[in-house]
Amino acid sequence: MLKLHVVTVGKCKEDFYRRAAEEYLKRLSRFADTDVRELPERVSPREEAADVLRACKGYVIVLAVEGKKLSSEGLAQKLRALADAGKEMTFVIGSSQGLDASVKAKADLLLSFSDMTFPHHLMRVMLLEQIYRAFMINAGSDYHK
Repeated sequence: MLKLHVVTVGKCKEDFYRRAAEEYLKRLSRFADTDVRELPERVSPREEAADVLRACKGYVIVLAVEGKKLSSEGLAQKLRALADAGKEMTFVIGSSQGLDASVKAKADLLLSFSDMTFPHHLMRVMLLEQIYRAFMINAGSDYHK
């Protein structure tokens, strides 16, 4: 089964974010073995970088405002190509302080959801929903409509 990892700096403390993320993880389970790894926040992104880099496996997609913007269909195409190639994937979400340049340099893809900034806990839910949406698009489901 396809392996997906979501690496995030900081714990999801709010119950409503945690419940939403768990719902999308449950839905994703039919398509991929997906895990979320919460790393501790440190004083600076530079101090967090080593932990983040150690947690990355396979094709690394780092969420960054300056990254490439994809439509939901574009993300679906990208994930399908990676899955067809048998690639394990890691998605990285930084803390409220952002990510160190060394983490961004490790990325195979810098991905931006928007020019706006979102709370990292909400971004976790948004990312999981978009990954689920991508799998549903690739499955030919009407979920995307």
